[in-house]
Amino acid sequence: MGTPFKALYAIACVILCGLPAAAQDSVAAFYKGKSISLLIGSSVGGGYDTYARLLARYLGKYVPGNPTIVPTNMPGAGGNLVAGHIYNIAPKDGTVMALILPGTVTEPLFQGREKVKHDPAKLTYVGSANSEVDLCYVRADTGVTSLKDLAAKEVVIGASAEGGSTRDQATLQANLIGSRFRIVAGYPGSREILLAIEKGEVSGICGLGLPAFRQAHADWIESGFVRILSQDNARGDPKLTARGVPRTVDFARSAEDRQIMELVYAQQEFGRPFVMPPNVPAERVAALRKAFVEALNDKELLAEAERLKIDVTPVEGSELQALVEKVYATPPAIVERARQALVYRAP
Repeated sequence: MGTPFKALYAIACVILCGLPAAAQDSVAAFYKGKSISLLIGSSVGGGYDTYARLLARYLGKYVPGNPTIVPTNMPGAGGNLVAGHIYNIAPKDGTVMALILPGTVTEPLFQGREKVKHDPAKLTYVGSANSEVDLCYVRADTGVTSLKDLAAKEVVIGASAEGGSTRDQATLQANLIGSRFRIVAGYPGSREILLAIEKGEVSGICGLGLPAFRQAHADWIESGFVRILSQDNARGDPKLTARGVPRTVDFARSAEDRQIMELVYAQQEFGRPFVMPPNVPAERVAALRKAFVEALNDKELLAEAERLKIDVTPVEGSELQALVEKVYATPPAIVERARQALVYRAP
């Protein structure tokens, strides 16, 4: 376990481990003999599905009362289907949680809350399994080797629905730095997009982190079948930057455009966000947040994550809650510019 993770775990314990004994007993009595439904807002076999099912194998061990965790996929509408279910339909007693997509948190800010059936600011955040650095990949046979090549050469990109990172990151590139992407949207998830790349239906994907890509097709990078074209992230990964993979923010045409890109990229801080409905009893929220951190600190889970080639760098639930509040406090003028930057216009 790395030093940053130890520090995070220590902080989380200071915040959460002080549950009064009576509250712990109450939580244990509630969960004993029960199950917690874990709804997954993506299709089977993709990166989000892998993270959710990994957590499901360990979380119950750390929740008082040791409930069974039952994962179920509920893909659709770029993750908004499961978020709407959690917000409006799921019981508010702590027996249902969901792994949603980062765009599910930020899309209502950019596209208008009336377009979705949930309010991200009112969801209860349990935590995130990691934070992401989204990348853009293209098949080597496109002949595209740099972002500058995309100013003149069109590349067909596979994507999910509006609000999903695979669709929004490509759209943002096209609108703010001039990348000539023809976006084919509507794929259920990254697994299906990668299959389409393999078949030659599309030639690339954006908005997918390296751990998830390696988990699915590490051989593609090693063999040179695909190239990593860009880091669609405000900070970037220092290792990739040192290898010469550019950050798209460095190609922004103005300071305001860069600010817009950084706002949209903020969703990557959410990584793999696990949420519950609003108004879940506070002692159950605290217990599940504590269990979440403990499960992701489990030595067996970390060993399994290493075998699966996925990154586990958790973010605690209260930290996510504060980040949502910060994002939704962005000045309206910048939000409006960001909305326009996420409207896809075919080349």
